[in-house]
Amino acid sequence: MVWHMKPQSRAYRFTGHKDAVTCVNFSPSGHLLASGSRDKTVRIWVPNVKGESTVFRAHTATVRSVHFCSDGQSFVTASDDKTVKVWATHRQKFLFSLSQHINWVRCAKFSPDGRLIVSASDDKTVKLWDKSSRECVHSYCEHGGFVTYVDFHPSGTCIAAAGMDNTVKVWDVRTHRLLQHYQLHSAAVNGLSFHPSGNYLITASSDSTLKILDLMEGRLLYTLHGHQGPATTVAFSRTGEYFASGGSDEQVMVWKSNFDIVDHGEVTKVPRPPATLASSMGNLPEVDFPVPPGRGRSVESVQSQPQEPVSVPQTLTSTLEHIVGQLDVLTQTVSILEQRLTLTEDKLKQCLENQQLIMQRATP
Repeated sequence: MVWHMKPQSRAYRFTGHKDAVTCVNFSPSGHLLASGSRDKTVRIWVPNVKGESTVFRAHTATVRSVHFCSDGQSFVTASDDKTVKVWATHRQKFLFSLSQHINWVRCAKFSPDGRLIVSASDDKTVKLWDKSSRECVHSYCEHGGFVTYVDFHPSGTCIAAAGMDNTVKVWDVRTHRLLQHYQLHSAAVNGLSFHPSGNYLITASSDSTLKILDLMEGRLLYTLHGHQGPATTVAFSRTGEYFASGGSDEQVMVWKSNFDIVDHGEVTKVPRPPATLASSMGNLPEVDFPVPPGRGRSVESVQSQPQEPVSVPQTLTSTLEHIVGQLDVLTQTVSILEQRLTLTEDKLKQCLENQQLIMQRATP
């Protein structure tokens, strides 16, 4: 569905995919629309009344993500076949594949300058790739569960990733340091979006809420209650004036984001990256905004006390990373032992059943 923001304008309904549509993305010019599906194909649409599209088999499994480069000349796709692929927009020519993930890849995005690609996977890693060399520059392994979504900060200097472990993490792509860590949701975080100014991040979670984070101060600003079930996706408009959210309740809500102007003065022209390392664990001041079912409402300005960012020494970070790695190994070992125990129990049960049958036959 392509919706017009003007009132009383009709929406376009495009049909063509043979299974669930998992992702959509407009080209930078707005003249093209790409969609990915569980039918393993990508379609490139011309968003007009006719709704014509070209289709091509992009992957050998569900296509989870599609995203255009800032120049519109190429786009990147991610799939359950564990690969990330880059394509030329015109004629949909395959360019190259990135294949170091060992589980489903849920999301892949170009950096604002088009030189880097970031991908998020069910193998619990976020990988940073160099487009020209096609090499994996770095793997971020700090997530404790599947990584559901990832995106670049508008400045291109850092990335934010959402996880099934209820967290949002922000890393610097130059030093690969963890800058910020938010544990504010009570369920999986399914999507996120940076405000064009780079000062704010919005998240969507299975706990049915959206949360707006102030990246400059490393704190939670607002919690928005609108969806009746999991909030599955969220995105700011190009100007940042609006944001839209989608949920399992079949609702798409459009919100007016006036928090930046009222709360923090005029938004700066140049996007600034988050400068400090903050760790938010849910005890920060926040403002709740309930929303009547089926209706969006604008966010109002409410002042709250700034939270001091917490600095974490590099040695402690690396020690914690090592502990997390060891716990992962331990979890896998326990899982293997459980499987072996189940097999042993099954064999023992079979032996007892066979013994009973022999005894029954032996009894005159």
